[in-house]
Amino acid sequence: MAKATLLVLDGFGVGAMADCKDVKPEDLSANTYQHLLETTNLQLPTLERLGLRKIAFDDGNAEAAYGRSNLAHYGADTFMGHQELMGSKPGRPMKRQMKEVGPKIKAALETAGYHVTHPKKEAPLLLVDGVVVVGDNLESQLGNIINVTADLVLISFAEACTIARVVRSAVDTSRVIVFGNEQRTSIEQIVAAIEEGHPGQWGVNAPKAEVYGEGYQVLHLGYGVDHQKQFAHIAEQAGVPVYRIGKTADVIQATGYADPEVETKELLPKYKKLYLEAEDNAIFLVNVQETDLAGHKEDGNWYRETLEAVDAFLEDFLPQLGEGDVIIITADHGNDPTIGHSQHTREQTPILVYGPSVRPVSIGTRATMADLAAMLSEFAGVEKPEFGKSFLGEVYGG
Repeated sequence: MAKATLLVLDGFGVGAMADCKDVKPEDLSANTYQHLLETTNLQLPTLERLGLRKIAFDDGNAEAAYGRSNLAHYGADTFMGHQELMGSKPGRPMKRQMKEVGPKIKAALETAGYHVTHPKKEAPLLLVDGVVVVGDNLESQLGNIINVTADLVLISFAEACTIARVVRSAVDTSRVIVFGNEQRTSIEQIVAAIEEGHPGQWGVNAPKAEVYGEGYQVLHLGYGVDHQKQFAHIAEQAGVPVYRIGKTADVIQATGYADPEVETKELLPKYKKLYLEAEDNAIFLVNVQETDLAGHKEDGNWYRETLEAVDAFLEDFLPQLGEGDVIIITADHGNDPTIGHSQHTREQTPILVYGPSVRPVSIGTRATMADLAAMLSEFAGVEKPEFGKSFLGEVYGG
């Protein structure tokens, strides 16, 4: 093999999923790319030359293999989207709050040998061994996530993750997130930052607890996700280096290089430098997060500026790919800034596969984004992930 890149334009959808009428009717009119074209002076000559307009409007030519993908995960979620991109088929989660699932979590933790109390009488949160608080996530959609906030001075991150996995086994929410700051966040700060969000929703206000910043550690545990059956883990086990740059450093489990850079102007040069310095046989998992942040802010101009920065970068970067190299440009869901709400939109995602040896053919509409992980696994010559169907033969002609 040579070098392969998965470049995720976070939240860049190309039209609502057909099932939106049943599962997410508020997104029926979503089309991130088309609406940006209609509401901003969006100019993407490189992506359009590769085939973006061919995907979206069946218009023009394509220098890359091109297609689109449905989402196999329920809803529209960055974490679950990336798990699918790595070859998982996430389970359909339920919305739960601590007031409902707290007793079940407490029982599971006590069965595992932990001492569990309540840090506040009026709240359904749990205090585990005096060093970890389990509560509702106050920063996401109601009921999606249970947080495990740890004092990483008194307990190691590995030990906190063990507690989080017990919590994960007891709930069917979309995610369980375990995190803390090994330098400055004490259990006293964590307990002092407990507050009520929506009525009956109790959790730790993470910014108030000073969890983020230098010393921050985090692990996301998805429902129905086994990272050991995903492409990144399989590749590393086979001795192929995996570089995670941007949001992938937070949401894809691996042990190699990780840099959670958010600013696009910093992220892309870092990626290019690492790419050009790396030996052959390397995988790069890169996420441009500012597109998603702009969608959440409903800021079409910020979204446009970020996409145009990526486009200009690609114009310079693509000619530097080696003969056997490949780059896949895609997304993890939509985030239409014009839709009338600030949440992710359930949209199909674009797929552009480019490399000097790649044929500019249609790969159609894929049933799942996990097909990209299957393709990358075949490219790297490693065991395939648990989900997904490779299209390597289609783009390389056999």
